Amino acid sequence: MGYLEIGQTIRELRQHKKISQQQMAEHLAMSRTTINAFELGRSGDVGLKKVMKMLDYLGYEVAIREKSPFPTFEEIRDGR
Repeated sequence: MGYLEIGQTIRELRQHKKISQQQMAEHLAMSRTTINAFELGRSGDVGLKKVMKMLDYLGYEVAIREKSPFPTFEEIRDGR
């Protein structure tokens, strides 16, 4: 999963929980513009620490696992 996909996922999670970008920005001491740009894939300068803060706020975390030699469902679906 790349940064673009992570941004889109964060947007979906945030919207599902009915949290506005402004609410999230205020709680995390980030600008709403940064969150918006990241969710839309327009910002490559959002660091991992900020991404982890956003995920934590939404009740999720980053997990590292060994890469499988087999494609994921998402990779098959997306034709990768």
